[in-house]
Amino acid sequence: MNSRLRLVSISGDQYPDYRTEVIFQAYKWDPQVNDQNTIAKHILLVRPETARQLGQWAEELSRETMLMEEALIHRLPLAKKLGLPSQILKALPRLYTYEREINIRLMRFDFHPTDTGWAVSEVNSDVPGGLAEASVLPQIAGRYVDALAGENTASLLFEAFLAKIKRGGTVAFVHATSYSDDRQVMQFLGDFFESCGLRTVYAAPDHIKWVNKKAVSITCGQECEIDGIVRFFPLEWLVNLPKRSGWQGYYDSETPSCNNPAAIFAQSKRLPLIWDALGVEIPAWKKLLPRTLDPKSIPPRDEDWIYKPALGRVGEGISIKEALTPKEFAQINKAARRDAKNWAAQRRFKSLPVPADDGVSYHICIGVFTVDGKNAGFYGRISPYPRIDANAIDIPILISKE
Repeated sequence: MNSRLRLVSISGDQYPDYRTEVIFQAYKWDPQVNDQNTIAKHILLVRPETARQLGQWAEELSRETMLMEEALIHRLPLAKKLGLPSQILKALPRLYTYEREINIRLMRFDFHPTDTGWAVSEVNSDVPGGLAEASVLPQIAGRYVDALAGENTASLLFEAFLAKIKRGGTVAFVHATSYSDDRQVMQFLGDFFESCGLRTVYAAPDHIKWVNKKAVSITCGQECEIDGIVRFFPLEWLVNLPKRSGWQGYYDSETPSCNNPAAIFAQSKRLPLIWDALGVEIPAWKKLLPRTLDPKSIPPRDEDWIYKPALGRVGEGISIKEALTPKEFAQINKAARRDAKNWAAQRRFKSLPVPADDGVSYHICIGVFTVDGKNAGFYGRISPYPRIDANAIDIPILISKE
């Protein structure tokens, strides 16, 4: 397995220049988390046949995910098992007007090398991050290693929007405007879209209003009709906005959006609990995702299983023992069993660390983006322990010429 992956070091005299390029060209404005450098000193090389296989699996998973979403829209009572906030459950009937062809669907599937082959840990279905890292980072890394970059995620996302809206139209980049790490994602994408001929508005979620189900910006100095939306604000956060914000308008908007709130179904780690009730064939998901159950089904202290919050993000709250203090591990296990309806139990796989050429080893996560069901690039992260979380280090992925 890991013979198909290589971690190549960037030489010590080149790394300062590389890191500077990443910060200023790849929009990595905050290159540290808790004093941890999050810009890797390595480049991950993937063999061409591995890159093709991961891309093919991601396309199959994307197709199956969209079929499940559309089936669930017409079986909404099943959504009560997904651990969604009550306000979201009340808004879901608005999705009856959802049309896949109107919107843009962006997902990221996280693959891990294991002792039994590749496994998918989850899909980042709602607001997947890593866009600059998948689009610009490989181009920068290609100046240091003779290898090939994969698909450019930002370019394919732009093309998907251009198929839905007119050139010169206005796209709103909706995000939590007080967070620099969110803004850097939106700024990267907005700058890219502007360079390709679209106008941009950077907006907080409550700066979008709805007129006849069409989005309108009320951002000071940028009041205008909106032709498309990129939302980088998690759906479960919308429910915390004041009622007067009209956040429910995102659910039945006729403005092309990335992503439509139908994405919340697959964002829940509890979706596998209702797979068989949806009447959809999903062979790729059943092959690649470890078995997932309700936490109540797992015997206490069974370490063959890990617990995940239903709507957890960036690895938070996952009960991988090596990544936690004994107290944290016990707290997660207690919470998952006490409040099982908001958690999922997933059979643990054995992540295989990949050795680097300088003697260190890291656990690897390869995120594969899809845009409207098509392979759209790779996003890599590495960690010294099996959990890929907020402390993981971003690493460029290149395809070797072998």
